[in-house]
Amino acid sequence: MKLLDVRSCFIDGTSGPVLNSLLDKLLEKKVLTDSERESADEVKNRRDKARFVIDTVRKKGDAASSEMMEFLCELDPFLCEHLDLM
Repeated sequence: MKLLDVRSCFIDGTSGPVLNSLLDKLLEKKVLTDSERESADEVKNRRDKARFVIDTVRKKGDAASSEMMEFLCELDPFLCEHLDLM
């Protein structure tokens, strides 16, 4: 399963708090850099922030994408089930 396959559902379905927790985990595990995290924080619209996160991680390749999907499933199992990630 690729992030691109679930992109629009992720953008529609993820909540602000889950998105912020996801950003924290991605930064902690060095999937995102400090500057990418700061750029995400500057985006105020939830959908635009979700779009920024998924596209930034997606461009980093399969390992980064897999980590993001794993973190998302920890943070929001219901959304992951909806996205068929579990």
